[in-house]
Amino acid sequence: MGHVAREKQKLLNRLKRLRGQIEAIERAVEADTECARVLQQATACRGALDGFIAEVIEDHIRDHMVDPDAPDDDTRRQAAEELVAIVHAYLT
Repeated sequence: MGHVAREKQKLLNRLKRLRGQIEAIERAVEADTECARVLQQATACRGALDGFIAEVIEDHIRDHMVDPDAPDDDTRRQAAEELVAIVHAYLT
């Protein structure tokens, strides 16, 4: 998982934000916060998790599906970038 190691700090920062969001949801439930506010926080948390997943998938596609050293791999590289865009649009 070399691609994850290169992006480790960015991914860890995303996870720390997610942890904070989950803790905020927990506090809201403990405080009997109204349902709409709890759902709003949960939706934001889900969006953040989707963003994390998208980032890992995008890195995986770029590092494992495309050989950056291949001189004539433009078609495959373009297909990978199109797939990245689709994944990003779906998850974020």
